[in-house]
Amino acid sequence: MSVVQAVFGKPKEVRYFSVAEGLKIEKGDVVIAETWRGLDIAMVLKVIECAEGEDISIEGCVKRKADRSDIESFRSKVPREREAFKIAKKKVKEHGLQMKLVDAEYTLDRKRLLFYFLAEGRVDFRELVKDLASIFKLRIEMRQIGDRDETKILGGIGPCGRPLCCSSFLYVFKKISVRMAKEQNLSLNPNKISGLCGKLMCCLAYEYDTYKEAWSKLPKVNQRVRTPEGEGVVVSVEPLKEQVAVAIDDRKLVFSCEEVVSL
Repeated sequence: MSVVQAVFGKPKEVRYFSVAEGLKIEKGDVVIAETWRGLDIAMVLKVIECAEGEDISIEGCVKRKADRSDIESFRSKVPREREAFKIAKKKVKEHGLQMKLVDAEYTLDRKRLLFYFLAEGRVDFRELVKDLASIFKLRIEMRQIGDRDETKILGGIGPCGRPLCCSSFLYVFKKISVRMAKEQNLSLNPNKISGLCGKLMCCLAYEYDTYKEAWSKLPKVNQRVRTPEGEGVVVSVEPLKEQVAVAIDDRKLVFSCEEVVSL
């Protein structure tokens, strides 16, 4: 059975889909898929040949490849979504709800209108939904998202000067910790290691495994070691160069990891 991993929707949800019989799909294809919210346009990230009985959670089915009319229909939603967002934002204010509306999205089949919002806790938006349903005459859904999801939807430019990873290619968030910054010898100043979302930058994970492997080969700072020049204490470490600086008497000498032995 052919299965594809595809991304769809404004928050860029990644799901697995079966492929309709006889349909040839390749990585990068834009397809029409049956998702939890109805028919949607999606982009294929990878194609997987699954063995019978293999345990993969299938979201729905890829019906066909998207054609020009599908793309035009998808693009034509944009002005309508902007207008829907303005109306909903006004209604949120009228209802006095403690929530920040982030974006609006129509499904491709125009049968559902989703609103994404931020809030500190639970929000009773039942009256708001009724109000919006009477205006738009279709099914309304309110989806609470997090700070990272907001940034993923809205996009922006990162400190590196490039478009944000989460809004361009990083579809699934990884767990990020301060330890990742520590092991890469980065400043622990929150302003230096936080992204536009206010959370730790996703790119801290990109080189973490490389640093982790490099650290495993090296002694730690303040550790006593034996070198070709005698015994001393490690004063600094360069993990990517696989070098350590060792204080021996009044000298500070640099050695490769092969030249030092921990005591």
